[in-house]
Amino acid sequence: MIFGELPVEEAQGAILVHSTRCGDRTLKKGLRLAAEHVAALQAAGIARIVVARMEADDVHEDEAARLIADALAGPGIEVRRPFTGRANLHAQEPGVVTLDIASIDGVNLVDEAITVATVPAWDAVAAGQMVATVKIIPYAVPRALVERCLAAARASNGAIGVAAFRSCRIALVMTVTGAIKDKVLDKTAAVLAERLRDVGAELAVEQRTAHRTQDLAHLLAPLAREHDMVLVYGASAIADRRDVIPAAVESAGGTVDHLGMPVDPGNLLLLAHIGKTPVLGLPGCARSPRLNGFDWVLQRLVAGLAVTPRDIMGMGVGGLLKEIPLRPRPREEAEDDEDRARREPHVAALVLAAGQSRRMGSANKMLVEVDGRAMVRHAVEAALASRTRPVVVVTGHAPEAVAGALQGLDVTLVHNPDYADGLSTSLRTGIAALPGDADAVAVILGDMPRVGPAVIDRLIAAYNPAEGRAIVVPTHRGKRGNPVLWDRRFFEAMRTVGGDTGARHLIGEHEELVAEVELPDDAVLLDIDTPEALARLGP
Repeated sequence: MIFGELPVEEAQGAILVHSTRCGDRTLKKGLRLAAEHVAALQAAGIARIVVARMEADDVHEDEAARLIADALAGPGIEVRRPFTGRANLHAQEPGVVTLDIASIDGVNLVDEAITVATVPAWDAVAAGQMVATVKIIPYAVPRALVERCLAAARASNGAIGVAAFRSCRIALVMTVTGAIKDKVLDKTAAVLAERLRDVGAELAVEQRTAHRTQDLAHLLAPLAREHDMVLVYGASAIADRRDVIPAAVESAGGTVDHLGMPVDPGNLLLLAHIGKTPVLGLPGCARSPRLNGFDWVLQRLVAGLAVTPRDIMGMGVGGLLKEIPLRPRPREEAEDDEDRARREPHVAALVLAAGQSRRMGSANKMLVEVDGRAMVRHAVEAALASRTRPVVVVTGHAPEAVAGALQGLDVTLVHNPDYADGLSTSLRTGIAALPGDADAVAVILGDMPRVGPAVIDRLIAAYNPAEGRAIVVPTHRGKRGNPVLWDRRFFEAMRTVGGDTGARHLIGEHEELVAEVELPDDAVLLDIDTPEALARLGP
């Protein structure tokens, strides 16, 4: 790749390295300069700019990221569309992350320009959660480097995967002595049932018996035959392989595989099996909802992954959990951008459908039929088919008729009684109705029937506040359109806007946080305000 400063008149086709202000618009870094951009730079009096030019054997950053991500992706992984040289790998289902560390290291060791970052091996992840990202540092890399990365990635059959949690029926046995109250056992069972639900498993049966070897052994054999796993919570912690719980496993025809683990809390875990059924003797900390070593073993087993004594012995590095926050922080404690970047963003949709349609004549433009459906229904169905949830629709003028046009759709309707005072009042009404855990919102205009779900999902894919992409704006041939995706940091400001222009001024005030997504057609520019615009819309 050629990198350096050029006269503006020679820059057509090159990639802009630094965002540059041209009059009333900003050309964003990474933009491939067309003739119109060169003209805008010249009109602004800019004589020279820093650009990057691809050479014949170069691979564009997005294509390189996609190729490498595809080569690394294993079972249970979805590779999202690359953006600014980054391709993210997401979990298709809840499960446990599996990594071939040698292959991933092999890619990272090829060249400093190509990087792969992942969550830790064996992490439990939710559906849609990002588990890895491939980032190309420059705007392009030589094809020879990409080929070396592909060879390293393909050394294993899917270096990055997610083993999905299976539907498991699990039995719990708690041993008792006169010293333990029933309410303590009840609470322990409730905590364990919740822990199992978190990994998609079911606590199918719970039984209690005396803390004696033969009493426990009598229960274990039939439970192991009828369930996918058996958990044993003892009235007393396991102190030795000859103690009650391991002795009962062996008396029931089972085998003790391992006692103890280098994870704290969780040291006193027993790993055993009866036939093919895993049996876990639980450490005392399992009665707490806090993360402990038992969770690490449980998650792998529910995901269908083998757990050996060697696996447990290898959990010591990173196994000191006492000082780790063990559950997600309450939403009231605002997460910083890096925290949110580690998981799938929760993006809500806000469809504005409250206007009076003055320029449409006697018709309410929200109800005008386009392709046999009310115009507003197109916008709402696009939101519902995208990755946004929930979909909030703001009504104002003729609210009953608009609601009728959306009958049968899973949306939240909120009415703006002040709709006659302009778009800003609908924006305030809608923002107030968003769920408290929304990371961002896509503000969608109800009179743009050609905006489909793919456009909305492109905006979500580009959204990354940790990388300075907190406002995402679609463009066509350099002209900005709608919908616009807003990070939650702007919600308060959006509640205070006035007039009929919405939050447009916030884009100009925060250009450093704006990401533009160039789209191939003009759907993001087409709002239908007049009968003439409707006539031009066509099929």
